[in-house]
Amino acid sequence: QLSFATEVARQIGYDFERGRIDKTHHPFMTKFSLGDIRITTRVQEDYLGENLFSVIHEAGHAMYELGIRMDLEGTPLANGTSAGVHESQSRTWENLVGRSFGFWEYFYPRLQQTFPEQLGKVSLETFYKAINKVERSLIRTDADEVTYNLHVMLRFDLELALLDGRLAVRDLPEAWHARYQSDLGIRAPDDRDGVLQDVHWYGGWIGGAFQGYTIGNILGAQFYQSALQAHPEIPAEIAKGQFDTLRGWLIENIYKHGRKYSTAELVERVTGGPIRIDPYISYLKNKYGALYQL
Repeated sequence: QLSFATEVARQIGYDFERGRIDKTHHPFMTKFSLGDIRITTRVQEDYLGENLFSVIHEAGHAMYELGIRMDLEGTPLANGTSAGVHESQSRTWENLVGRSFGFWEYFYPRLQQTFPEQLGKVSLETFYKAINKVERSLIRTDADEVTYNLHVMLRFDLELALLDGRLAVRDLPEAWHARYQSDLGIRAPDDRDGVLQDVHWYGGWIGGAFQGYTIGNILGAQFYQSALQAHPEIPAEIAKGQFDTLRGWLIENIYKHGRKYSTAELVERVTGGPIRIDPYISYLKNKYGALYQL
């Protein structure tokens, strides 16, 4: 699994001369400098997706940082614009690219060669449906694109209740279980897969981290729409394992600027208007409408 995911990361553009992949419990990207940007992943022996899509997600974060102009090193500008813009890149590479049919037209034969016993007789169409299956899940990072934002919404609500005093920390675990039961119809067997599954609150990231993921989903679709308008050939190139055009457009329009522009300024420069949810809604409707014949 790790060998295949590493090759995918290399091919989409993660620079192993300036980074590496290691295993951990909760995947993350960490930056020591613009010349040393590392990613981590976790591996389940019986579930390919957790490792593979974590690697693509974190590689998206890393490629953003690796694309920042080197002359910005050592300045406050040598970072991503915001959490939302950063997540737009990780979620774009993970989902809009990494869960697309074209992506797997190229990579699936290679995956079948890696796991011939498990996937040798599984068609591309079946595999594509499996990696895009919509279902309830306990873990945010494993959630499908359609239900993912429900995980963000309940975290936002609980965090707001903590900050304004309506919820005590000691009551957070049970409040978590109650929201998962009401929103998703499932309950975690323990707090490790419940309130402790994310590192954000316990690492001091309180007051805005989680909604960055949903903002990232929205921005990612909007940026990708602009990329396709500039380069309609991108989907066909992805199906051939060619990612230079997309990555080059992202570097030129987003990555290289670092934190030079605010989120609103960057969105205006890249897309010609303010943040809009329409491209994201259209993306979900078109993709999952076709998958589920809705």
